[in-house]
Amino acid sequence: MKQITQNYKTGKLIIEDVPLPLIKKGGVLVRNYYSVISAGTERATIEVSKKGYIGKAKEKPEQLKQVIQTAKKIGLKKTYNIVVNKLNTPVALGYSSSGTVLEVGDNAYGFQVGDRVACAGVGYANHAEVIFVPKNLCVKIPESVSFEEAAYTTLGAIALQGLRQAEVRLGERVVVIGLGLIGLLTVQLLKSAGCVVIGLDIKDYVIDHAKRNGADFAINSDRENAILLVESATQNVGADAVIITATSHSNKIIELAGELSRKKGTVVVLGSVKMDIPRSVYYGKELNLKLSCSYGPGRYDPSYEEHGIDYPISYVRWTERRNMETFLELLNERRINTGKITTHRFQFKDVKDAYDLITGKKEEKFIGLVLKYDSEQEFKPIVKVGDKKTKKTSRINICLIGAGNFAQSTILPAVKNKQNVSLEGILAAEGFLSKDVAKKFGIRRCFSEPDSIFKNKNINAIIVATRHNLHAHYVIESLKNHKHVYVEKPLAINERELKEVILAHKESEKDIMLGFNRRFAPLIESCSNLFSHRNSPMFISYRVNAGFIPFDHWTQSEEEGGGRIIGEVCHFMDLCMYICRSGFRSVFAQNIGGDKLRDNVSVLVKFHDGSVANISYLANGDNSYPKERIEIFCQNSIAVIDDFKSLEFIREGKREKEKRHQDKGHQKQISLWLRSIAEGTSIPVPFVESVNSSIATFMIHESLNKGEIVYFDRYSQKFFE
Repeated sequence: MKQITQNYKTGKLIIEDVPLPLIKKGGVLVRNYYSVISAGTERATIEVSKKGYIGKAKEKPEQLKQVIQTAKKIGLKKTYNIVVNKLNTPVALGYSSSGTVLEVGDNAYGFQVGDRVACAGVGYANHAEVIFVPKNLCVKIPESVSFEEAAYTTLGAIALQGLRQAEVRLGERVVVIGLGLIGLLTVQLLKSAGCVVIGLDIKDYVIDHAKRNGADFAINSDRENAILLVESATQNVGADAVIITATSHSNKIIELAGELSRKKGTVVVLGSVKMDIPRSVYYGKELNLKLSCSYGPGRYDPSYEEHGIDYPISYVRWTERRNMETFLELLNERRINTGKITTHRFQFKDVKDAYDLITGKKEEKFIGLVLKYDSEQEFKPIVKVGDKKTKKTSRINICLIGAGNFAQSTILPAVKNKQNVSLEGILAAEGFLSKDVAKKFGIRRCFSEPDSIFKNKNINAIIVATRHNLHAHYVIESLKNHKHVYVEKPLAINERELKEVILAHKESEKDIMLGFNRRFAPLIESCSNLFSHRNSPMFISYRVNAGFIPFDHWTQSEEEGGGRIIGEVCHFMDLCMYICRSGFRSVFAQNIGGDKLRDNVSVLVKFHDGSVANISYLANGDNSYPKERIEIFCQNSIAVIDDFKSLEFIREGKREKEKRHQDKGHQKQISLWLRSIAEGTSIPVPFVESVNSSIATFMIHESLNKGEIVYFDRYSQKFFE
């Protein structure tokens, strides 16, 4: 399929063939028939992308702070590479479209193949021939509403939410400042609500359109006196509400809105404007200032948008989806006419001509820009990238599943250009992203569906780097189809999944390599050598300054990420087991009171050889402090590893120190895995140890639930029954 994306580093727009997006739980695949370009939003994105590094940093100061913090932790060179890769990653454009349902995912109740739907969402309702949309951002189109009209639904919901915030009533006088695409939709909605509408803008072209769209008054506020007009239209009372749909870096608009309002009136900020509120005006009139958040309640809430959890209508009457449905009802009743707003229509293949308009390359007045797609286009399940052929000497032909930051920054550099290895394919949730990664790393093909990978006899190894909830599924499918598999931690996010993985491994002749990379860190190897002849138990103190992650991040989701204990603490449990070279005996865990997410936990682990490890996993510290510190006490000696950058060994009053660039063992682990496949030898992390470390993380939750010690031998029996 074809999709238009933008390179955020250069601002260049690209339309190219990319794989179809993957169908996911709780959503639908949609063939787009129409989409609408939001000129203001998309032009702003393009303008920022064309700025240099300093200009981009000024636009997003919070991200600059994050970059500085990252550089302090991992070094300037690694940080620079991450930032450059991020800037070189394409950005999908568009967020309002319409089409028909091609496929329905699990739990996407209420939809079936062939349904006519309107779609919303940045990152979902893109300018692409096929899109994936979660169910709460997708609504059915009434029969009498055309696809072209329905393509405006997201924009209509934005305008409608502005009215909801203004709480307008029949007969009220409302000023709309900014008569672009959203402004004209706002004008029509206000007229439908029985309001008197006064439109203000600085462009004569859009002012004329406002009058055609029903505005009772519309003037150029640069040339005419808006205050006199509003006084005349409101019998010197002032506007009941002022809705700002304009975009401006000037503070004049927010000042003007206050001047135009009546006493105790309402000012709603829907557009992006400077907001230095003039206290004397807003205080003197006791104005009600409100911000309107995009399409409505649910916006920016992953539980609503991504996981499909709706808000009860008795408590939240108008959500994103219900606003979309209402706009479609208004279209169906012919109370809204998008034909009065559309000024240009383009075939999707000519989409660059549309962007020439909004970027000013082509001088022509416009408002509503509609893209029309070829509804008969057939799509291929595999997209080839370049002419590169499989190396005849390659014994390992890999397909990567997942194309996130970690895969790009760590896994692929460790695999690329390895002897006897060919990167045969990639599969990612977003097709345009998999195409971009394929081009960067010389991957031959992009896949649109997992079955094409597993049935491909040429591919004999799979690397799984997806979100955690998909790990077990792809591991099992790899084993069933006789593929070697490397999977990033965790191996599974719940007991049921782990049981299924163990069974699949038992029935397969292939093995599973779990990404417990810290075992292979150079400083861990040095430390192991120092204690290689020990004959007494160890005490290990492992402190992890993990840092805060918001509660709505996907890693915190029990269904998607498994939580931080399952998703990350498994690393530290495994490393302590590896250092001791002894199996788990028991686990006792405690966390800070009130920590529902269990982000701050102390875990006391006992091993069969008598060794003890105390793992402190903390999210309540300062991010600028180093992340990991390991202290090992054994046989009158102490070893201290600081953030995998230095090792200090103390014995008989003497100190030895080893320093190096931070290396957590990723490169070596993957190299050893590839060698084990090529040579037919055992994998570097034995499967039984991966399973035991995974079980141990479930034991942490069991201990927290029951407030008691959990014994490994007893607890682990359920996994092997």
